[in-house]
Amino acid sequence: MKFVSQISAIALAVSASSAFAADFNFNSKLSKGDALVVFQAGEAATQFDFLDRDTKKQINRAIKTAEFKGAYGKTLEVIAPVDSDYGRILVVGLGEEDKLDSAKMAKLGANLHAKLEGKKVNKATIAFEDVKGAVSNADLAAQLAHGANLRDYTFELYKKEPNKFNVTYNIDVANKKAASKAYQQLENIEKGVFLARDLTSEVPTEMTPVDFAKAAKELEQYGVKVTILEPAKLKELGMGALEGVGRGSKDGSRLVVAHYEGNNSTPIALVGKGITFDSGGYSIKTGSSINRMKSDMAGAAAVLGTVKAMALSKADVNVVAVMGMAANMVSENSIAPGDVLRTAEGISVEVLNTDAEGRLVLSDAMWYAREYYKPEIMIDVATLTGSKIRAVGNRYSAIFSDDQTLVDQITVAGKQVNEPVWRLPLGYKDMLKSPIADIANIGSGGPGATTAASFLQHFAGDTRWLHIDIAGNALTNSAKDEIPAGGTGYGVRMLSNWLLTNKQ
Repeated sequence: MKFVSQISAIALAVSASSAFAADFNFNSKLSKGDALVVFQAGEAATQFDFLDRDTKKQINRAIKTAEFKGAYGKTLEVIAPVDSDYGRILVVGLGEEDKLDSAKMAKLGANLHAKLEGKKVNKATIAFEDVKGAVSNADLAAQLAHGANLRDYTFELYKKEPNKFNVTYNIDVANKKAASKAYQQLENIEKGVFLARDLTSEVPTEMTPVDFAKAAKELEQYGVKVTILEPAKLKELGMGALEGVGRGSKDGSRLVVAHYEGNNSTPIALVGKGITFDSGGYSIKTGSSINRMKSDMAGAAAVLGTVKAMALSKADVNVVAVMGMAANMVSENSIAPGDVLRTAEGISVEVLNTDAEGRLVLSDAMWYAREYYKPEIMIDVATLTGSKIRAVGNRYSAIFSDDQTLVDQITVAGKQVNEPVWRLPLGYKDMLKSPIADIANIGSGGPGATTAASFLQHFAGDTRWLHIDIAGNALTNSAKDEIPAGGTGYGVRMLSNWLLTNKQ
């Protein structure tokens, strides 16, 4: 069933994002449908012995005439014979079998879904039983469904006539029980992705720090412990940076903590930047970029979505998401350029630019994660800098860490789920010097993404730490591969893969 978000800020998170985007059935035989999808691996001839003589003959003739080579992602459409159970047949290229991994199959599933939906195919039959690759047939089938479901998601709450077209998939696999089991975990991760997309796509007046906190509370039904700290408590704890950024908004800042304790090991802390709207404060943003600033809380959305995915999966991990939430607005109460804020770490920060606020909320959130959870590893996720986009664009996120093992693990995890990362250096800490405070919130030169990451390093302590800058990855205007238009949920799949692969 096509998922169309129908939520307002509070109920948004759990009720809607738990719905399916498309219907999938794993079967042990081919069923009737509007379209039949078959596969060809490279130039190796496919026998199609599971089809009747006339259909086989028609497909093979079309392949020969079109000089179809079975290259990865290429497709060939064939009109089915008159007496066929299908209206059309789609031949999909797999490329080289030994290179057909989970990431490639998820992307293939996404683009196949886009093609079938574009042709208004209600029932698609997928002849998948003979597909081989770098992983099992069951895992490949599950990834095909995963990619299709990720692409099918829509957020159309504000449209008069949202798209409700639905594709039902009947997938003929070698082992339907194994395929269904493999897809179950991916389905749980999808729900975490959909939550992150919901939260990111919602309009800023309906997704304030208060609304985000209420949405997070919905995860308690899955066994997640949720704690919310309001401005008075933030002041009491000395969290002057987080509290200060939210002063310009009516409701002020929040610290939202969501803890899934799947085992008794030392927790992993995921820290998310949650600026629900970023005007830039008194260093106000100019130009068209401001209309995308509802997505400045995508880091918080990603880590909350990851906790949901782990809780639904009943994963054997202990993970806590700590999210610094604020709306960076302009008012008589807003912090001003030149102000000095005192962080809970005890480090004073001269605010030279109020539009460099994400690192401020993260500084106190990182301190809280270390102080109250003593994590083994801490990873922060943030739409932090335009400099990151200038450095690596929006096809990669940027990672920063002195921990080579963490860098290697996150790099592999990103590759496995089509969320690639690129390592950038830490350094230039000398450029954060301030004559009036311990550090300034922006560098006096140097690469902006690096000076921002180096600012955060002050608050990592002795904890193993990695920073992920997802600026440019969080929101998109057009669909591509597994990503529909709108909030992308970037980071949920990567972090989920990492947590499940590198269990404590």
